Amino acid sequence: MAKKGVLLVNLGTPDSPETKDVRKYLDQFLMDERVIDIPKFNRTLLVKGIIVPFRSPKTSKLYKEIWGENGSPLFHYSKIQAKLLQEKLGDEYHVELAMRYQNPSIESALLKLKAGLVDSIKVIPLFPQYASASSGSVLQLVMELVSKWQTIPPISFVSSFHDNEQMIEIFAENSAKYQPETFDHILFSFHGLPERQLAKCDHTGNYCLKQKDCCHTYNDTNKFCYSAQGHHTASLIAAKMGIAKENYTVCFQSRLGKEPWVQPYTTDVLKKLAAEGKKRLLVFSPAFVADCLETLYEITVEYHEEFKELGGEHVQLVESLNDHPKFVEALAEMAVS
Repeated sequence: MAKKGVLLVNLGTPDSPETKDVRKYLDQFLMDERVIDIPKFNRTLLVKGIIVPFRSPKTSKLYKEIWGENGSPLFHYSKIQAKLLQEKLGDEYHVELAMRYQNPSIESALLKLKAGLVDSIKVIPLFPQYASASSGSVLQLVMELVSKWQTIPPISFVSSFHDNEQMIEIFAENSAKYQPETFDHILFSFHGLPERQLAKCDHTGNYCLKQKDCCHTYNDTNKFCYSAQGHHTASLIAAKMGIAKENYTVCFQSRLGKEPWVQPYTTDVLKKLAAEGKKRLLVFSPAFVADCLETLYEITVEYHEEFKELGGEHVQLVESLNDHPKFVEALAEMAVS
């Protein structure tokens, strides 16, 4: 009996924390025209001439800090998510996992679905909020690869699930163990993007970044905006937890380069809160469905240490969706819808 194919795609991870593998990962990642969206010649000089040679050894050390007996946490949890989804959906479905960068590749996963003679494919990029540099890159590559097939089955895509009710419930549940009411402030720290990439997603050409706080209200005009979707996710989690708007801040981490990225920057918010006398911060990172370098090291280690140096006491990360059964249910609903 023909099966329905499901392709889960996460960002990716080096094959090992060694410098040579980190170099390969960063090279493929940063050479993506949707990630660093500048002319190819300039991108090549920047990535291959500056970023990768100098950043790879440093990033290798960071990966070694989070690498466990199961390897990369992001890959480990992604494999579990795919395995549990296959069990949840049963024999009528064929689930494959791929990484946008490095292994297993999207091409290899698609070929497995093709060999399995699936009669349709549902592609689910594992990024709750849509961004051209993440979900958009996945969807583009899938379409490019499948366009070369002689027989193309029906293909559908999930572009975002930033307001998924089960995802919101999981983050709220995960935070309960830390007693949120005992913290001075709540942060929703999303991965950053250059402001120019937000502007490119403004189909009207006259809304994005044209007025103050344009992303704070989610509406039909900005419904494809990464920042607006992030603010919406944060507001839904806060509402589920009963957190008043003045008690939480949406911010953005992992800035690269000197040009303006989406603001406020998480590091600036840490300084502001420390200056106000805040001592304990609870931090969500709802741009990720699996804990990874950006959560396990950047937030848990770097931001914690930075905040203490500023006079704070503790930064506590709320873990991601990881292997939570409700997230598997959410994925199953996306797969069959």
